[in-house]
Amino acid sequence: MLMNESYTKLYGALRIITKYRLVKERGTLLMMMLGLGSVGLVLLSLAVQSGHGAQDSAVWSREETTERNYYTRYHNMSEITAWMEQMKRENPDVVSSMVYGQTYERRNITLLKIGLSSTGRKKAIWMDCGIHAREWIAPAFCQYFVKEILRTYKTDTKVNEMMKNLDFYITPVLNVDGYIYSWHNESTRLWRKSRSPGTGGCTCYGTDLNRNFYANWGMVGVSTDCCSQTYCGTKALSESEAWAVTDMLGKMREDILAFITIHSYGQQLLVPYGHPNISAPNHDELMEVGLGAAKAIKSVHRMDYTVGTSPDILYPFSGSSQDFGRLIGIPLSFTFELRDKGKHGFELPEDQIQPTCEEAYAGAHHIITYAHNKVFYSYAATFTATLWTTLLAAWVSSAILL
Repeated sequence: MLMNESYTKLYGALRIITKYRLVKERGTLLMMMLGLGSVGLVLLSLAVQSGHGAQDSAVWSREETTERNYYTRYHNMSEITAWMEQMKRENPDVVSSMVYGQTYERRNITLLKIGLSSTGRKKAIWMDCGIHAREWIAPAFCQYFVKEILRTYKTDTKVNEMMKNLDFYITPVLNVDGYIYSWHNESTRLWRKSRSPGTGGCTCYGTDLNRNFYANWGMVGVSTDCCSQTYCGTKALSESEAWAVTDMLGKMREDILAFITIHSYGQQLLVPYGHPNISAPNHDELMEVGLGAAKAIKSVHRMDYTVGTSPDILYPFSGSSQDFGRLIGIPLSFTFELRDKGKHGFELPEDQIQPTCEEAYAGAHHIITYAHNKVFYSYAATFTATLWTTLLAAWVSSAILL
């Protein structure tokens, strides 16, 4: 009876150890159990398994996680920040970071810059995730995207070529305050907006960052009630997060070939504009590229994505970052609305993270490849044609002289 009681107490202690990470090294925990023989190993196994149900999982499921299972789970902001540092540390030749703004609560907005070094000025791809706090699959995709291009650029000739010609500017979490708040507890899980306080006596918090950009701001599909989920703010760029993106894009707009912002849910690829009476000058091109991306997405797991403007396939709205990107001259601007179509909505189960990211990567890869080839291959073709025209003219001139 005394022996059973001891095992019960030990098992409980082990659950506490694994849940709260009081033991940092796997070997330490294992050595503790060897003295108990096979019974100890059984208790160890049970304790570790029971720890997986908690938000802070077993010791090595977060702190010593393998790459294989890391990208199949959602991660809080501190974990994403640590991951960004790890990407820089492991890939110092191609990865750097940049703080380009601060949130209302004075947290840094940080991006990863990824690309092979070059002596000349490079073109760029912009990607941001997590502008809406509750859309956890979006930051998960940004992490997956970074992992994939870093994994493949040394062996995939196309990715390597793009890494030489392009720099990728990737913000894993744009709405840092809101994202942290969405992890606070179950009651805040579906928080969408920023965390700035209301004005004019309104006691509600937050502005919809994707209604706050200077692109037909406040015209359609928005609310002026600060308690609304689609509250557009007191003015365009009232939010520091929207201002930070605007400032960065303004400095880089001549170099950015594609602007990609990641959202959920709905399985859609949206093209500008959100206003029903305004069309992008290259609408046909955007649709063609978007349909090609949707085809690439479907080829992975047979998931259908609908392509079109927001008024056509979703609802009209203005003040989005996507529309701002197109407005300032970035030729290719897309919003990805990832899985699913409403069964789970913003609470997409973790077992769908990997397939969602795999298919979305194929779509993003298609857009980026198109943007790259249009500039670099078209330029090469134009240069070759010009060279041949020049040589031909010179040959004709010399023939006439002879």
